[in-house]
Amino acid sequence: MFKRILYLLFLSASLMGSLVHAQSKAPAPASQTALAYKVTLTDLLRIDIYQEDDLRTISRVDSKGNINLPLVSEVHVAGLTVSEAQKAVENAYRDGRYLRSPQVTINVEAYAAREVSIQGQVRSPGRYPLPIETSMTVLELVTRAGGFTDTAKGTAVNVTRVSPEGKKQVFTIDVDSLLKGKDRANIGDNSLMLEPGDIVFVPERLI
Repeated sequence: MFKRILYLLFLSASLMGSLVHAQSKAPAPASQTALAYKVTLTDLLRIDIYQEDDLRTISRVDSKGNINLPLVSEVHVAGLTVSEAQKAVENAYRDGRYLRSPQVTINVEAYAAREVSIQGQVRSPGRYPLPIETSMTVLELVTRAGGFTDTAKGTAVNVTRVSPEGKKQVFTIDVDSLLKGKDRANIGDNSLMLEPGDIVFVPERLI
């Protein structure tokens, strides 16, 4: 009888251990897997350095993607996540030999207007806001703009992007195939996430 009780206790403990292990492997909630926010032009940032109150500052990201900080002057942060921007500031103070082990915290005090524009052959062209913590694909933007007109060339939608350094990039996306689920659709086309300031143009097809 005593051995049977010990066996039942052992079995119960094993089941509880398996349950705890399974819970530890559970996937992260959707909110934790959302795209990290990237700093953009005209964001207003508050920069705090642990135990360095004299270096606390509020700075707006300028047209070159930089913030101005005491001692180290300009630090480039546009296009970085907040965590990456914190490391960039820490490196600036460490590399300049101003601080040995800086611990930087950055908070976004005011977000820049996060907008993209879509022009050409869509039913509702104009400017559309981007979500703060996530992004938007070209396909999603076309859908929000009411879809293509009857004369749209949806196989060659152009996305123009200009970096803070002034570098211009143009991407051509076959949105029509994505919309219709055609075999030739390039899934990679739908992985391009729009960024603030992007200009999407839908050309007119020749009839």
